[in-house]
Amino acid sequence: MTVDAETEPVCTAGDTPVISVVIEGRVRDIGGFPVRRTLPSGLRRSVGPFIFVDHMGPAQLAPGQGMDVRPHPHIGLATLTYLLDGEIIHRDSLGSTQAIRPGDVNWMIAGRGVAHSERTAPEVRARGSRTLGLQTWIALPRDQEAMAPAFEHHPHHTLPLVERPGATLRVVAGTAYGQTAPTRVLAPTLFVHAALDPGATLAIDDGHAERAVYVIDGEIECDGKPFTAATMLVLHPGADAAICARTAANVMLLGGAPLDGPRHIWWNFVASDRDRIEQAKADWRDGKFAKVTGDEVELVPLPEH
Repeated sequence: MTVDAETEPVCTAGDTPVISVVIEGRVRDIGGFPVRRTLPSGLRRSVGPFIFVDHMGPAQLAPGQGMDVRPHPHIGLATLTYLLDGEIIHRDSLGSTQAIRPGDVNWMIAGRGVAHSERTAPEVRARGSRTLGLQTWIALPRDQEAMAPAFEHHPHHTLPLVERPGATLRVVAGTAYGQTAPTRVLAPTLFVHAALDPGATLAIDDGHAERAVYVIDGEIECDGKPFTAATMLVLHPGADAAICARTAANVMLLGGAPLDGPRHIWWNFVASDRDRIEQAKADWRDGKFAKVTGDEVELVPLPEH
């Protein structure tokens, strides 16, 4: 966003509307672990390439408890996992085993097909832990939906940091605020973690066609209205947008270029062609996906409906 040197971005309502849609997170269960889901929604199917957003926690897991997302398949998307608290062990059918911790990013391109699991490590499960973070899906460009699967892990210290008054911004994927993350995105992408001090004001980067603000915790104001945790604000294209922190807050800025056509979503499968989803169903049912390395015993069966 370009801001006049003699003015500051403000969060009060003006003549031009800033917010297009407000989406409240809906509670879902993944492997015995509750999440709040904002995308997809009846109000909005996607923002930029993001077609799925789950908010994990905050959850305090007692000793002996943990996350157990058993092996399951994906096609046609990339998963992007980002934690603010806790630890998750990712395993996949490519042979990857990777712990993700706060500030890191796990980026898995499913492409033509991959299986993975997400669990709490035994030593973390034994002592108990707290979990807070986001799990998102990004639709792959149509001409790359059937690309070879791949996995990347980027530790927090490799991700660009941007300092603004009262705000620390970590560019997790894509480009924002003049910085580019190392995450290998395949289309213009916005994914930034903003940690805000009480009273801080942050202008939202305007370099992407579609943008949303997701409140992880705390309370913010945008366009003269207050918003709290598990709320997504989809912004009007081209709007001069800013958020003000009423309390200390963590927010994610997400979006990017619009999808290059509609997508079908069935269970964990995403495709522009329904036939690809039907083939993936048959392949998972028939055991044709490769096993998850180190997690070969259990799996999530294909849903009946």
